[in-house]
Amino acid sequence: MNVLDDLQGLSSAEEFFGYLAVPFVPEVVQVARLHIMRRMGQYLKGDDVQQALEAGDEQTLFALCKTHLAQAYDDFVASSPIAERVFKVHQDAILPKQAPTLPFVPLTALTQE
Repeated sequence: MNVLDDLQGLSSAEEFFGYLAVPFVPEVVQVARLHIMRRMGQYLKGDDVQQALEAGDEQTLFALCKTHLAQAYDDFVASSPIAERVFKVHQDAILPKQAPTLPFVPLTALTQE
């Protein structure tokens, strides 16, 4: 069994924190659990994780997962889910609104022949 298989078998954010031995405040995780886990996933997409996977280095992979979970957690201790904008719905909320395009009807279409 490897680290990724173990992580895949976990079902809650608290289990991730326990498995990776990352200390946390339950109130922070209760508010931002999905955001923390999503951010951890974003951090894990780096080259260092890919290299550890290719090398089959379980200790390095475990350390990277632990570091990235702690980093993601710290992001939400210092900020809020809305301010961090991890999910697309929050990112789209701050995009500038485009003026609605009105259909164009040429004047010649209004005249009778």
